[in-house]
Amino acid sequence: MIELKNVSKWYGQVQVLNNCSTRIEKGEVVVVAGPSGSGKSTLIKTINALEPFQKGEIWVDGVPVHDPKTNLPKLRSRVGMVFQHFELFPHLTVTENLTIAQIKVLGRSKSDALAHGLKYLERVGLLAHKDKFPGQLSGGQQQRVAIARALSMDPIVMLFDEPTSALDPEMVGEVLDVMVGLANEGMTMMVVTHEMGFARKVGSRVIFMDVGGKILEDCSTEEFFGHPDGRQPRTKEFLHKILQH
Repeated sequence: MIELKNVSKWYGQVQVLNNCSTRIEKGEVVVVAGPSGSGKSTLIKTINALEPFQKGEIWVDGVPVHDPKTNLPKLRSRVGMVFQHFELFPHLTVTENLTIAQIKVLGRSKSDALAHGLKYLERVGLLAHKDKFPGQLSGGQQQRVAIARALSMDPIVMLFDEPTSALDPEMVGEVLDVMVGLANEGMTMMVVTHEMGFARKVGSRVIFMDVGGKILEDCSTEEFFGHPDGRQPRTKEFLHKILQH
């Protein structure tokens, strides 16, 4: 579903991705972990070309992201993206947030878009809030609306960029529950997160990145958490710090 081959990116002189390669099969849930500043968010943003990259190749469902001739808006409409800070339109109601891209990008009729949007709003448990504005919702509710909005576009892949890191601890669970449900239904997902409990429970694989944008590990969740002795020294150090709490 997703293939990255030797992807490198620089901001000026600073290399933020260093020769990153991986493959993600349909239905896999891949967790991208690592310290802050290791290029995790940049990596997943290259997949739908929100971040340009200078070297390497990326394919999503056979579409070459690196090819200048590729229709990027069309590709992005098939790749759901959920950000750290919700990115809802504050001046639009929840329903309008759910339908605007379906109408403008996918060309759906208003009634189709509404039916589709409300189906996913119900799915994330927020149908009662359809006429509210984002500012009237809690952070956890806003993030669930953002997930419903992404799902309304019928994506083939969902990318999550630290979807719980801006939330109060009490709200993290409600967002993770929605993500667990998606994973159990077979949605292909890449999730940048510090929630290692989620990674252990739901992830099929863990990609571990370190400062300088290098992929140090790309292995099954079981290998990553269950066999720390087989990991790189940097990974062991990371695991030791996070798993003792």
